[in-house]
Amino acid sequence: MSLKIAPATGTMMPLHAKARFIPRAIKADIAMATEPSPNARRTETIDNIELILAHPDEIAMEWIGNDRLRRQLVASWMVVEPRDTPLNPRLIGQPGIGKTTLGYAVAREMGREVYIFQCTMDTRPEDLLITPVIASDGKIGYHASPLVTAMIRGGVCILDEANRMSEKSWASLAPLLDQRRYIESIITGLKLRAHEDFRVCCTMNDDASTYEVPEYIQSRLQPQIELGFPDRADEKKILKFNVPFAPDDLVEMAVDYLQRAHRNYLRFTPRDAVGMLRLCLKLGRMNDQDPRMFFEDSVEGILGQDGIDFLNGIIPASARQSRPGQRMEFDEDDDESS
Repeated sequence: MSLKIAPATGTMMPLHAKARFIPRAIKADIAMATEPSPNARRTETIDNIELILAHPDEIAMEWIGNDRLRRQLVASWMVVEPRDTPLNPRLIGQPGIGKTTLGYAVAREMGREVYIFQCTMDTRPEDLLITPVIASDGKIGYHASPLVTAMIRGGVCILDEANRMSEKSWASLAPLLDQRRYIESIITGLKLRAHEDFRVCCTMNDDASTYEVPEYIQSRLQPQIELGFPDRADEKKILKFNVPFAPDDLVEMAVDYLQRAHRNYLRFTPRDAVGMLRLCLKLGRMNDQDPRMFFEDSVEGILGQDGIDFLNGIIPASARQSRPGQRMEFDEDDDESS
């Protein structure tokens, strides 16, 4: 299989022996015209069916945190000998804890293209695989999903929030997630085998707005890698990476707040803190005042009443993590009322 890249738009001028007499500025234009546009349509023809491929995700992400989790993911994707196959890990944790960041960062460390597919409750099997689209000329084009594109290209696909999908969608992935490593598209009639370098992982949120993943799928999504809250030093690095222009004292305020929340098993995450910092800075700039003065406003804007209650020493029951056997811990200055 060979990748076809549609030519970039624009006038193409042939380069020949007399090209050395072309002015330098024109030469530069010719060079730019011959380079494929990053948004050019990429296609792959399989069994006389042309598939329009998705584009990889390019995001500034860096994993800052527990290196043991990173090594677990690397080990899951390793192949130790020709008869071995990679595992399909699932990354478990509450929203905003860094699951997608971990998967993306490790895949990029491996030098792979990364494709992120956002799963929803109404994701259909054809959304996961190949979707027919009627073009402006009335012809049908077959669009490969990010997952299928990763299969063809030998990239990594992250099925984000995968436990929001229904069983019908999961069933279409069953042969891909075991030693068969293929998908069957009913729409095109293709049986497509994954490239040997293809890897996949699923992120799954630990909240109530998800489906129960079927057992026959759970057994294919191993190992389970569970992400928890980062420690203080890592949390500070995460906030500084995402909001590098925030002053240190404001970052310390956010880290103090988060660490106290973690000790009390509240569902406040680094993603929330990044939003709080950004809102503080915007309010400070808009009012031409110290952004620290707007910390409470930012907590309310990002976390709502639960966040304000906790800032005032009240432990909000609605924001607790629902894990059996947990004991609440309080600082000396915390109000134990809930």
